[in-house]
Amino acid sequence: MTLASRVAQREGELLLFALTPPRTTTDPERAQEIADLTRERLSPLDLDGLVLYDIDDESDRNPAERPFPFLPTMDPAQFSSRHLAGWDLPVVVYRAVGKYEEDDLRTWLGAQDAEDVLTVFVGASSKDKRTATSLARAQELRAQTRPDLLLGGVAIAERHTRRGTEHERLLAKQEAGCSFFVTQVVYDVNAAKNLVSDYHYACLERGVEPVPLVFTFSVCGSLRTLEFLGWLGVDVPQWIRNDLRHALDTLEASYQHALGAARELIAFCRHLGVPFGVNVESVSIRRAEIEASVELARQLAGELRR
Repeated sequence: MTLASRVAQREGELLLFALTPPRTTTDPERAQEIADLTRERLSPLDLDGLVLYDIDDESDRNPAERPFPFLPTMDPAQFSSRHLAGWDLPVVVYRAVGKYEEDDLRTWLGAQDAEDVLTVFVGASSKDKRTATSLARAQELRAQTRPDLLLGGVAIAERHTRRGTEHERLLAKQEAGCSFFVTQVVYDVNAAKNLVSDYHYACLERGVEPVPLVFTFSVCGSLRTLEFLGWLGVDVPQWIRNDLRHALDTLEASYQHALGAARELIAFCRHLGVPFGVNVESVSIRRAEIEASVELARQLAGELRR
């Protein structure tokens, strides 16, 4: 069964791997080399699909200095069509919809193969940010032009901790056409479990069948990366921060935390009967971190019942 079929049937235990496309300054030959090397690294893994992020400048959301400079990356849709055309994996293409005019989104939606491509729409990073297309309007465009193209949404456990209403946002997005959700990177397992629990019981109360929740995990190879996670709004519990700061090998300690968190969430979702998936994120250009991410995906493939 394809990824699209499994998501449409609300099946769980999915395994995805997420990448950021090369920078916009990358020449086509180098971009193809990166794509080919990525294929070589990922081909031994039993993946259900590949996630391509759409990076946007989020400095409007956080006034603090960004630990890493914002460097624009290639459009994930173009990177997929130009450099990943020969892949046999379905691709989940993120769309930061505020960057695109309605006509551009409509044209892109119309050109996709619904068996090979899924998409995740991401709204503006803040309510004050000027956008070409709002998230609500993008959802309408997809419903009007390509209702068969499976749409995903973003789930943020930290927002649920602050406001206690993230499960209601998920249900609203589900009513607007979302067939699955992908979380922000998970470090706070309790926050994620609270969200899963509230979503599960809200679905029961409303007589709604839950859709797959795909949890994202990532390794952290340096204290600067740890600082960047905080800038992005990822809640890393203090005890984990302390552990990473004082570890002899920060990358290995981070790997073990991610593996443990994934195992705990896998068991919890099975306990509740909520369909779920795992998404291993690799956005670093450091070889050691890339290889650790690939190994994490390999390890988690053995944890899933597929």
